[in-house]
Amino acid sequence: MLILTKENYDKTVQENKIVVIDFWSQWCTPCKQYGPIFEKVSGKYPDITFAKLHTEEETALSDYFFIQNLPTTVLMKEKTVIFKTPGLLSEEELIDLIEQTKATDLDKFRAEKAAKKAARKR
Repeated sequence: MLILTKENYDKTVQENKIVVIDFWSQWCTPCKQYGPIFEKVSGKYPDITFAKLHTEEETALSDYFFIQNLPTTVLMKEKTVIFKTPGLLSEEELIDLIEQTKATDLDKFRAEKAAKKAARKR
């Protein structure tokens, strides 16, 4: 399990097709419940990078991702955030998000995202 920091963030997202990040803190009870689930699921996907980010130690990255609730799971594909989901996920929910991320057509995803952004500006 990778510990994500501001020092290794850029390299991690550039060198890995899919990155799943668990934003957590030691005081967070749901984070403690989610940790074993996150670790178990990571063992099922050796081709995906799973990383944990301690929000109190890496405040710049927490701010960059606008983390407001813990735990929060972020799934990225080719440097693009596909999902950002706050709250405690079950094993099945995390697996479902991973499978959706793997199946995401990035060109279509980016086009839809751009269209939504343009519509908000009108």
